[in-house]
Amino acid sequence: MSIGELDSDAVDSYREAGAILVETMNDAREMIEPGVTHLEVAEYAEDAIREAGAGLAFPVNISVDEAASHATPARDDDTEFGDEMVCLDIGVHVDGYIADAAVTVDYTGHDDMVAAAEDALEAAVGAVGPGVETGTVGAAIENAIEGRGYTPILNLTGHGVERYDAHTGPSIPNRAVDRSVELEVGDVIAIEPFATDGRGKVGEGATEEIYEQVGDGSVRDRRARQVMEELEAFDDLPFAARWLDSSRSAMALRTLKNADIIKGYPVLKEADGQLISQAEHTMIVTEDGCEVTTAGIHDFD
Repeated sequence: MSIGELDSDAVDSYREAGAILVETMNDAREMIEPGVTHLEVAEYAEDAIREAGAGLAFPVNISVDEAASHATPARDDDTEFGDEMVCLDIGVHVDGYIADAAVTVDYTGHDDMVAAAEDALEAAVGAVGPGVETGTVGAAIENAIEGRGYTPILNLTGHGVERYDAHTGPSIPNRAVDRSVELEVGDVIAIEPFATDGRGKVGEGATEEIYEQVGDGSVRDRRARQVMEELEAFDDLPFAARWLDSSRSAMALRTLKNADIIKGYPVLKEADGQLISQAEHTMIVTEDGCEVTTAGIHDFD
């Protein structure tokens, strides 16, 4: 069945990607406990997605405590989970059609902060429909988070999802805004509220393990050329440095970045160093609201 301008094949692929994500997420989140490494969870989830016949829309993100996004383990990372707040963000694609979702696993005793992000996502899903302004969705998110006594992350937003592109327009704000756009039937969007007990803004950290090809060109360095050949397998989607075969890829990545062939995604952190919780779903806007393609990972689903 087609939805708006999405034909039936596209809709089926979005649904399949969502189903694979849900199964992977529910298994991977159960692995998150003190003593298990970040790399074990990331590689388990990524391998499960590949074994299901799907592709990775981006590297598995494992963001701990004040980290909000773009955190994925390095090749030799032996960091273990502890008494922390852990946001697990997974992206799956089937023939380029993407599902993107996130959950928070908490070992800090801040259950109410986790609930704030969950409440906000539930309110946002309930607000989505054709003709609804994205600012209205943002207001629902803001009210839910502040109702729990927390602050939304103001400079992170939800986003549109298109084939082979996990982050397109429209932006879905995490607060009420004056300038916004109307949602239309067939829009595919990922809504991701973030709640914090900090000031509600993120900045870039020093760590960078996720990259994306953004241009073409030629380089003289042999290792950089080898990495460029490997990039073809990623379909212009974000990739992790640890996915590259070369054990000396760090210098090659710097060369490609300086040549504007790739860009890096530094880890984003809460400006005050405070905890962050996250909840995310992907959905298709329908005539009577929306169809959540990643339903089955949050308590309200």
